[in-house]
Amino acid sequence: MADLMFEWRQFLAQQGANFSDEAFPQLFGFNGEDTMHAPPADFVAPLSDLGLIAWNGDDAAQFLHNQLTNDVENLGLGEARLAGYCSPKGRLLATFLYWRSDNHITLQLPRQIQAAIQKRLQMFVLRAKAKPHDASEEFVILGLAGQATSTTMHAWFPQLPTSLYDKQDTAAGTLIRLSNTGDTPRYQWVTTPAIAMQAWPLLTKSLRPCGPQAWRLLDIRAGIPSITLQTQEKFVPQMINYEVIGGVNFKKGCYPGQEIVARSQYLGKLKRRMLLATVASDQAQPGMEVFAANDPEQPCGMVVNAEPSGPGTSDCLVEIKLAVTDDTTVHLGSASGLPLAFKPLPYAFSDPTQ
Repeated sequence: MADLMFEWRQFLAQQGANFSDEAFPQLFGFNGEDTMHAPPADFVAPLSDLGLIAWNGDDAAQFLHNQLTNDVENLGLGEARLAGYCSPKGRLLATFLYWRSDNHITLQLPRQIQAAIQKRLQMFVLRAKAKPHDASEEFVILGLAGQATSTTMHAWFPQLPTSLYDKQDTAAGTLIRLSNTGDTPRYQWVTTPAIAMQAWPLLTKSLRPCGPQAWRLLDIRAGIPSITLQTQEKFVPQMINYEVIGGVNFKKGCYPGQEIVARSQYLGKLKRRMLLATVASDQAQPGMEVFAANDPEQPCGMVVNAEPSGPGTSDCLVEIKLAVTDDTTVHLGSASGLPLAFKPLPYAFSDPTQ
């Protein structure tokens, strides 16, 4: 299978893909064109920055149910979900998209933290009949965006998933309906390298090839956060709106940090949230602190995710004290740094006090 993945990367290089890292290739663009700043209306992006952990065994669902912030035991074959994995202090170590197949449960997360998260989860398996393995080299993950995807994907999926996080499985792999970015529909296709290479020429007749930066930018604009190496153990799930977008189930049983997550939800008004912002810099990075002009000595929040969105600009998801945004400007890096311009999120907060 590793040989097939090598062939897939070689194939992409022949199509004009530029690789920035041999170990975990981050596709920057195709045919010398930088599509990072302005994703086209219809595109396909190989999501080489994502990793997959496949869990097998009779107890896999129960084990993961007791570790993650969302319901795993009652996950159906026709759906995917979001979930978080917290430290005992309720701080997120990872965020996942996850789904069930006939014989395994798959967790998807940034590849940069995958090995460490897989090792940590495996430490707690003990006598449970649950075994993880790294499936990142077995499957290609493609992000598909735009109105043209619906027609294009019918070649492999006669019935496309229509509702958010619906999933369809065929011999061609797994197709998951993800949240729109504005009016742009989005899907994720998980398939084999062989099928991906066969499908690529047809896909690129109507979808422009892009790198994963374009996909991550649409995630930001959709208000979907991802925990990365720089932001592990920085946020309780509600700080990044994770319960709003369906990543936390407050009715399921215990999991690491559950008491703190529940206390944050039910005891008083939530004072910190994640907001969408733009800044006139292409150097914004996850983990950078932000500062209020009227309180320059201490940070009031942190960048969760950021991607360049135009020449010299970035779109960001920023975790911040809500009260700060009412009466002062917020700056990147320091109180004298570039100001953030906040924009509406595509969803409303769930707590009635906000």
